[in-house]
Amino acid sequence: MTSIADIRKDYKLQSLNEEDAGSPMELFDKWWKEALAAQIEEVNAMTLATASADAVPSARIVLLKGYDQKGFVFFTNYNSFKGQQLEENPRATLVFFWKELERQVRITGLVSKTSDEESDQYYNSRPEGSRLGAWASPQSQVIENRRWLEDNELQFRNKFAGQPVPRPPHWGGYRVKPVSFEFWQGRSSRLHDRLQFSLLSDGVWQLERLAP
Repeated sequence: MTSIADIRKDYKLQSLNEEDAGSPMELFDKWWKEALAAQIEEVNAMTLATASADAVPSARIVLLKGYDQKGFVFFTNYNSFKGQQLEENPRATLVFFWKELERQVRITGLVSKTSDEESDQYYNSRPEGSRLGAWASPQSQVIENRRWLEDNELQFRNKFAGQPVPRPPHWGGYRVKPVSFEFWQGRSSRLHDRLQFSLLSDGVWQLERLAP
């Protein structure tokens, strides 16, 4: 068997230069469109890292559902474990890893809930099964078994039969407003390119190169 320590890859596809970076949102948008063009499976999957008020960390994969100059948006159950941590400590880090392009983007920012209108708009675009699931699943809580979950889903399916499934008050969006970006481009011999953007107090983005 191959030793775990022997698993490695030399990265050679592209480079990342300060002269070509532009603003952090311009660079993210460029990389995002290139990731879409590369037809990466679940290109919008990102690690969401949060921490409680007493600094206990947690991370999981969620799906990006939108981004613009205001920030990066995802949706979830507000009563979930991540929702509880964000209530205690409204800061988070997002990580995208597009291995096909040998790229990683790390975004750290302040978190706030999206408006009810924005949450409604996305919720109503979801398939009916997903909308019912938002009612049926007490996310992150211990449940008796799979049968309990399926029975709960059936109860809500019957409750809302023949009518639109409304958005639960405990379900909606979060927006991560960036205060820092790090763009990582894999390079040969582990001499990777790492560019960091930090938001200064005057609203200007400071660009710096980090050692790999």
